[in-house]
Amino acid sequence: MAEQMTGAEMVIQALTDQGVEHIFGYPGGAALPIYDALFQQDKVQHILVRHEQGAGHMAEGYARSTGKVGVVLVTSGPGATNVVTPLTDALMDSIPIVVLSAQVPTPLIGSDAFQECDTVGITRSCTKHNYLVKSVAELPRVLHEAFHIARTGRPGPVLIDIPKDVQFALGTYYGADEIGTTRHKSYHPATSGDIAAIEQAVDLMLRAERPIFYTGGGVVNSGPEASEKLRELAELTGFPVTSTLMGLGSFPGSNPQWMGMLGMHGTYEANMAMHDCDLMINIGARFDDRITGRIDAFSPNSTKIHVDIDPSSINKNVRIDLPIVGDCGLVLEEMVRIWRTRTNQPRTEAIAPWWKQIEGWRQRHSLGFKNSDTTIKPQHAIQRLYQATRDRDVYITTEVGQHQMWAAQHFHFEQPNRWMTSGGLGTMGYGLPAAVGVQVAHPDALVIDIAGEASVQMTMQEISTAVQYRLPIKIFILNNERMGMVRQWQDLLHGGRYAHSYSESLPDFVKLAEAYGAKGIKCDDPGKLDAAIAEMLDYDGPVIFDCLVEKHENCLPMIPSGKPHNEMILPDFEDDIGAVIDEKGRQLV
Repeated sequence: MAEQMTGAEMVIQALTDQGVEHIFGYPGGAALPIYDALFQQDKVQHILVRHEQGAGHMAEGYARSTGKVGVVLVTSGPGATNVVTPLTDALMDSIPIVVLSAQVPTPLIGSDAFQECDTVGITRSCTKHNYLVKSVAELPRVLHEAFHIARTGRPGPVLIDIPKDVQFALGTYYGADEIGTTRHKSYHPATSGDIAAIEQAVDLMLRAERPIFYTGGGVVNSGPEASEKLRELAELTGFPVTSTLMGLGSFPGSNPQWMGMLGMHGTYEANMAMHDCDLMINIGARFDDRITGRIDAFSPNSTKIHVDIDPSSINKNVRIDLPIVGDCGLVLEEMVRIWRTRTNQPRTEAIAPWWKQIEGWRQRHSLGFKNSDTTIKPQHAIQRLYQATRDRDVYITTEVGQHQMWAAQHFHFEQPNRWMTSGGLGTMGYGLPAAVGVQVAHPDALVIDIAGEASVQMTMQEISTAVQYRLPIKIFILNNERMGMVRQWQDLLHGGRYAHSYSESLPDFVKLAEAYGAKGIKCDDPGKLDAAIAEMLDYDGPVIFDCLVEKHENCLPMIPSGKPHNEMILPDFEDDIGAVIDEKGRQLV
């Protein structure tokens, strides 16, 4: 029912109508009317962050782990500019968030007023859509429309800039249903793929001898039903499955058809299969450069099918033979239905030679590593963490760097929405605040941020947020006293000249944890690692775990820059003393 209220009250009412339960924010002068309205209600809980960048990443973690829209509230000027990084991160990784930014009063816009900036201009290139609301009369429509745009089609971030006088102004509020369907008349993304194209895709699948399913974050974003349909289609066809970094969990890591992640730090078998396949079925991935390597040598002999809800992704990086624009879940459902009308059996005999070739590549144990009795190897630390948590419903976030890739390689996911990482933008400092957002959304779940000592310090202050709201997140730091991935590239490309890639003065993470009111644990002994992990998991509160690991370990396998998939750097176990461990923690020699 239409009701008179202030603009600030409209914001809170719209959040309630949209089903929002939590928002992440930091107050400031221009946002105080909205904060005052927040104070006078109890339906939406506000999480006070320590930096606006943290608020954005918390909203991303919240959204990624739930499928809901994450919401941020910040003030004008520096409050708004501090969310540019998470806005860009969300745009790159297709994460639905709505950022409410306050603005100076309308008469002062353009006058260089205190804490004024051109928020709409600054964020135009890093949002799916943005608004400057100039009248309280248009505020209800904009608020509801923002949520529709953020969650519909290819998800993404939307920003609403609300001047202070609009927040104070009195107007008529309308609910989403009262505004009417015309509010979204300009945005109708295609969701159902063209049936003729899907039938053609299935026909190609029925003739292929070396097929591969290449899946991405679009399967996760489509919802749990899409992951179920992917699993059903893989079982029906018998085809091998690989995934991008963002798609991990959409297909179970324990399934024998799973080849592991592909790309720069993907498995040998996944990358070789991508190079040699005759039919590539890309479902919800965007042919990122970390996947393709050298474009002119990428999967050179395959027929390429690309399923994507975003038509701008089609033929953007790689030339496609059969495009299908639509929602991954709906297209997968049609593929399953059409496959069953053609045949109800997997193509076991037809693709048996292909699977024999894949098994041969698997025998290279590309994720193997040399273990040590004296130094904790980072891969071993991830494996022990995985083993300690494999029977629990665990949500993993990461920072960015070597630890991120080791987590992707050695922590195996059975379900979607359990893996939150910064893929496209590669944002150091993402994981800790993202873990806070995930824990807010799932208060009874185990949430672990697998971190590096360099990345985690960028947003370390958000451990205070976790302590304040009694969020028992676990920060598992692989501490090699280096910006590990930078150091690795300096090894490979810059003659071992380690220009500013190491830290001479790291904090004592145990004391730092205690200073914030959290628990600190430190371990540098492989023999004590399991007990230390158990101590971390048993503690009912936030923990910073400082795991000191081998300083010069490289993240392998790796496709060197400018090389095709079949020219990988693999671990070399010749003349090694000690155990060689494969990707499942088994001793090889």
